[in-house]
Amino acid sequence: GRYEVWSWKTASKESLCLLWQKVKVQLMLSMSFLTAVFWYCRRLYSFLAQLLKRWSNYLQKKLIRNLSVLPEVDLLGYSAREWKGETKQAKQMREAYEELFRSCHIKYLRQVKKDNYSVVRAVLFQIFSQGIPFPSWMKERDILKLPEKLLYSQGCNWIQQYSFGPERYTGPNAFGKLRKCMEALKTNWAEINTTRDHEERGNMCNTLFSDETKEHKLYEAIKFIMLYEVVEAYEQIKSREEPVHNLFSVLFARDSSSDPLSFMMNHLNSIGDSVCLDQVELFLLGYLLEVKIRIYRLHRFNTEEFEVNYPDEYRREWNEISLLTEDDRYYHIPLFRT
Repeated sequence: GRYEVWSWKTASKESLCLLWQKVKVQLMLSMSFLTAVFWYCRRLYSFLAQLLKRWSNYLQKKLIRNLSVLPEVDLLGYSAREWKGETKQAKQMREAYEELFRSCHIKYLRQVKKDNYSVVRAVLFQIFSQGIPFPSWMKERDILKLPEKLLYSQGCNWIQQYSFGPERYTGPNAFGKLRKCMEALKTNWAEINTTRDHEERGNMCNTLFSDETKEHKLYEAIKFIMLYEVVEAYEQIKSREEPVHNLFSVLFARDSSSDPLSFMMNHLNSIGDSVCLDQVELFLLGYLLEVKIRIYRLHRFNTEEFEVNYPDEYRREWNEISLLTEDDRYYHIPLFRT
């Protein structure tokens, strides 16, 4: 009987040992498998995180590279980087920037792409980003009909010679292209203006002003509105129906813009291609958009022309936007902090 008990115990012990060996092997295999899976998942996570980071950096760099209005930078830091050295001009520019920082409470600026749309871009970007509404006259008229009215109602067949900035396009399709430009301006302005959230509006502006094709349509629409206003003023002067703003008298007094056609051929067609807006056209831009454009002209520091307004006669209810320029050609956007 004892032998049987001993044999049973031995057999049970051996069975348990064998079972444990099998379980141990399975456990070791499972642990090895789980360790391998964990290691693989960790490597995969690390790889995906690196890939996402690289893709995010690529998109960010691509977006910043394509942005025609860059994110804000410190004003004095920008001045120190751009105007190094001890030349008379460098010292004057640094002093001018310090004056803006000290007296005007301008702490930052946003650099604007340096091309021949610079001033129109800087003005329109601020109108959009600040949520400034359509000017009063634009609320009363459908701007989509302006090309049609100019071509058919007023018989201005010469608008077929209109050039679209660097594209320098002329011909019978000018009318259709102008209408598309007007549609782009009206649609984007209305969409951005109805966005109340400031951050969301800023993101919409960054997206819009990183697409060269879209933003160029906006600038060409603004140019055409300038032409339309000049035609209207010219007709009023000829018919003597009602007085016009004195800026039109100044504009038509120039030999190069004595009538709407010469204004288009000698001035508007070159904007965006080889020239920017001049002083008279800046007055016209502020007048038709119903904004007071305050410009800090750094190269005119310590003179009466350091700070100027376009137009110099404006209504109290008009919104105000500010620009700064170092040479009256390229413009940046100053940001105020109290």
